Amino acid sequence: MAGTPDEESHNYSAQTIARADAIILGRTTYELMEFWRTTKDLPPWMHPFQESINAAKKYLVSSTREPDGWNTEALVGDPVEAIRKLKEQPGNGLYVGGVTLPLALADAGLIDEYEFIVSPTLVGHGP
Repeated sequence: MAGTPDEESHNYSAQTIARADAIILGRTTYELMEFWRTTKDLPPWMHPFQESINAAKKYLVSSTREPDGWNTEALVGDPVEAIRKLKEQPGNGLYVGGVTLPLALADAGLIDEYEFIVSPTLVGHGP
């Protein structure tokens, strides 16, 4: 999510993550999300997102990084096949975010639904 963080987008993301059986993260997104793992002194409106991301079951797709707790399990072997097997399990579904990993999953036909968050930005100048 680009742009300035706001309460509405954080609440939406918190609810989305809470509904999913697990979230699947590539290394870069995993490392970005680790911010929420131990950060203190956040504004109260950020707490629901922090609680959701910390409580969520996470799968890490990486050839260079091993998970170190945080309710995270590594997906070993071919990530597309590993995720295909996860999708076969009953449940509410999986959530994936980022850039590279979702593109690979889309190419493999493993994305069932897309959700986009639009953060309009006005640039330019007046007369």
